[in-house]
Amino acid sequence: MDGRLLPVPGGVFLFVGLTWFPVFTSNKALYMAALAFSAYGIHWFAMGWNRLQGADARPNGFMSIPFIIISVLGLTVFFRAGAWPVGLLFTGLALVYVAEFFASFKLGVRVGVDGRESTNMGEKALGLLHVVVGLWLMYLTVATTLDITSGFHLPGA
Repeated sequence: MDGRLLPVPGGVFLFVGLTWFPVFTSNKALYMAALAFSAYGIHWFAMGWNRLQGADARPNGFMSIPFIIISVLGLTVFFRAGAWPVGLLFTGLALVYVAEFFASFKLGVRVGVDGRESTNMGEKALGLLHVVVGLWLMYLTVATTLDITSGFHLPGA
């Protein structure tokens, strides 16, 4: 698979290989990868577009609910398939979307008498989780690339 593929076409590629041309029959967990590439790719594009337009963040809070479900589905599929590194990635994604829910609706934020809002702990947690999950994703990317191309044997790849 070409590394330049965007998430949505990557998902379409996997779906076609799983359904029309049964070329990925040995690993059924790839169905979850196809679903995730497609769903997350479309969602992240939409979130980026909305943020670029300065739109209200509350729809992200509502959308975090189905993406928590997709993330839990992914962690279940990959842990059961023995792919713990990817299961751990989906665990992180589930936590990201839980934090997104709290951040988007400003749950726990108080407004003082001067009109100033208290710290949004959901946003703080969301930022931290983005960094941690992003670092894990980059490690998996590097480890897998080095394992496939250079014969490395890094844990989790």
